[in-house]
Amino acid sequence: MKSKISLRSFALVGIVVGILAIYTLRLVDWQILNGADTRQQADSTSASIVTMDAARGEIVDAAGNPLAANKTGYAIQFERPYMTYGTENESIRLLTNLLDSRGEEWTDELPIQIDEQGAYAFMPDSEKEVERLKGKDFADLNSYATADDCMNALIEKYEIDATLPKKEIRNIASVRYGMTKAGFNASTPYIFAPDISGETVGIVSENTQLLPGASIKITTARTYPGGDLAAQLIGTMGPLSQEQYEERKDQGYAFNDRMGQSGIEYAFEDELRGEAGEKQVETTSKGGVASETVIKAPKSGNTVFLTLDSNLQRVTQASLEQNVEAARENGERLTSTKGGWNGQDCKIGAAVVLRVKDNAVLAAAGNANYDLEKYTYDSAYKSEVLKDENHPLVNQAFTGIFTPGSCFKPAVACAALQEGVITNNTTFRCTHTYQRFADVGFTPRCLGTHGTLSLRRALAESCNIYFFETGYYTGIDTMNLYCRKFGLGVKTGVELNESEGILAGPEEYAERGKNWVGGDVVQAAIGQSDNQFTPLQLATYVSTIANNGVRYQSHIVSKITDYARKEVVRENSPENPTIVAETGVSQENINYVKEGMRAVITDSRGSAHRNLGNYPVPIAGKTGTAQGPGSDNVAFVGFAPYDDPEIAFAVILQHGSTGTYCQNVVRDILDAYFYGKTVDEEGNLVMPDEISASSAVSNASGESSSNSTSAGTSSVG
Repeated sequence: MKSKISLRSFALVGIVVGILAIYTLRLVDWQILNGADTRQQADSTSASIVTMDAARGEIVDAAGNPLAANKTGYAIQFERPYMTYGTENESIRLLTNLLDSRGEEWTDELPIQIDEQGAYAFMPDSEKEVERLKGKDFADLNSYATADDCMNALIEKYEIDATLPKKEIRNIASVRYGMTKAGFNASTPYIFAPDISGETVGIVSENTQLLPGASIKITTARTYPGGDLAAQLIGTMGPLSQEQYEERKDQGYAFNDRMGQSGIEYAFEDELRGEAGEKQVETTSKGGVASETVIKAPKSGNTVFLTLDSNLQRVTQASLEQNVEAARENGERLTSTKGGWNGQDCKIGAAVVLRVKDNAVLAAAGNANYDLEKYTYDSAYKSEVLKDENHPLVNQAFTGIFTPGSCFKPAVACAALQEGVITNNTTFRCTHTYQRFADVGFTPRCLGTHGTLSLRRALAESCNIYFFETGYYTGIDTMNLYCRKFGLGVKTGVELNESEGILAGPEEYAERGKNWVGGDVVQAAIGQSDNQFTPLQLATYVSTIANNGVRYQSHIVSKITDYARKEVVRENSPENPTIVAETGVSQENINYVKEGMRAVITDSRGSAHRNLGNYPVPIAGKTGTAQGPGSDNVAFVGFAPYDDPEIAFAVILQHGSTGTYCQNVVRDILDAYFYGKTVDEEGNLVMPDEISASSAVSNASGESSSNSTSAGTSSVG
């Protein structure tokens, strides 16, 4: 036994000695026999890891048509491993002069300008940037330092030749300042000019020997084929703020990176960004490149498919724009013909269209839009957009809140029916003026005198008295309990920023320093008081009615795939929608309310019969007129087809005065969805030739289309 152990031990010792001998011989070779060569190689080269950008993922509509795509472009960047010490300022001087002479932009963030007298001066409205400039990482000066003081500090810090012309000194200081801000180092390139022309590329390429460290980079820049199509939904890109950089620097973001700032670009930044790659660059002591090795290839961002139907979105935008203008012109005519009219110009309109079976957003639009392509690349146009009093950057469909008026009544009817407060046959008598609170001087009125009527007719003709009584007996707590289940006053869950809306009630009043009194419930019951909701909430609410009381989560993203669109990362399947609430309203009671909403269209006195009564597809809907300062806000919510709902929609015109223009938008939406109406190159809404007959039928009543600016009045409600 002992002999076996001894043999095994000798064998192990022999193996270890052999390994040590190999390492010893190798070290002798490196350090003694070839030591001089090894030291020369180590001294003559250095290695740096350089970041390689990844292509940003694209944003497309439901059919895969690009909304935010990538185009190949060119940028000039500085890479520290390739720069020769002492040549940086001369390279910057040559490049800034070149781009200035060619009218091309370079990254200029220094908050100092040369004024008309030729002196250095701080740029107006740049207090925050000036404060940063004076900080210890840059000029390192006291808060009272002047622009001259700052420039002198930068000249010294960056060893700039003070005999150069002032403009060149300032340009060099600006680029070096930007490099410091961006954390320019061996692994982080600095983008000097993010988008240059092919001609400039040629000039720079021919002069690379004069520009050590500067190189041409092939980039993928954002392009927006649709121009203003769904601009608020797609969102904008922009440089990181200081706060964003602090939050994301540990995720690989450089200070001079760009990221999504709003819309899908912001909400899905992590999916769209991709993963940067890395390459190892070995350079000689003289600045030459010895070798380049890709260590990690960049991975492109994912592609985000939206649920949007681009044609429906385009038609909705165009129709809103035309009908807001028509409503405004109508208000001007009323002012001139009636005199003393206290109306207010119609400036804002918004609409949302949902697919009923899963609450996918097919269209979400406002009338005030902007061209994303021009906004991104044209600074003068961007300035105009930012100053536009109609705030085109605001997503009115998701964040704008509006008083719904009588569009609120179907929710009140559902609550009252389910709680047994009323039945389908319950009647109330409308004598135009509501007398229940007359003893305290509160006598709200109906917009008509309807006599005795039941629920169906009350919905069709939008009788306020009927719903004053219904709301009074139901009570605000019960009413609001059901309204929340329908999606009013709560967020829908859509992936983008949205408003919560306001559901009027005692708690909400208290938060605003107001006292809730008995008469407030009757105002709330007709969609007035403090009730305010987004068009998305209103569309979600009416979709819930169409779905027999089941509320699905509203969403605008269909699926996310890899960049090549071959592998699905995750998906919102229309066949398996997310249920967020069930209202608990019975099928029988839901049917009663649906019948009333259908009567809004079909009954001769229905509040939308005049404009939509002869439409070839059966519609159920509810008009809304909300009083306030100036002319009334008008709204319409509905779904179609009535017997097998496919889409639900909500349209709002703030200060639209009459329901005609609001319902014109509804007609255009229905024409686009069911018959293929589209927008031609001149911006006109047109029907395809093959369905012109259907168009003729749909307009058989002789009503004005959205291309008309003729005034009209519909039954109010």
